[in-house]
Amino acid sequence: MAEPITLYKLMILSMLDHSEAPLTNTLLSDFFLGKEYTTYFTLQEALHELDEAQFIQQEASHNNVQYSITPAGQESLHFFENKINSEIQADIRQYIADNKLPIAASAAAIADYYITPEKKYAVHCQFREKGIPQLDLTLNVRNKEQAEAICANWKKQTDDIYMLLIDHLLK
Repeated sequence: MAEPITLYKLMILSMLDHSEAPLTNTLLSDFFLGKEYTTYFTLQEALHELDEAQFIQQEASHNNVQYSITPAGQESLHFFENKINSEIQADIRQYIADNKLPIAASAAAIADYYITPEKKYAVHCQFREKGIPQLDLTLNVRNKEQAEAICANWKKQTDDIYMLLIDHLLK
């Protein structure tokens, strides 16, 4: 059996490898805390160490971080995958299968905001399918509240907005 932190790292790599889309910090935390494998802080330590070793890459937005496995992470995982017992592997596969829709949705609709050099707020919204951007939109807004509202609503209404734009642009 591997050391606990090493096991958690391998479990994270396995989850990212089995998922068809990047996983959010929220989804990873839900799995590890829900199954009582470890604490939130130990999970964050494992994620940090994997990122430092370049076994995972992260994409941060103002409200969450998405993780994906790198080729170096895949190589390491396949070398040490036998250190994860079959029960844990089954838990990982089941969690990924049970959460396919939330995983796909979190990877499909991405929104974040930033302050421009002119001290205005810009909201960057993106819609992806299988990791490929289908729509990439940046909106300038007046204040932080508008930026946060657009980010929240983008995630809820991405499909509708995308179809509306396509319908109008194809007329």
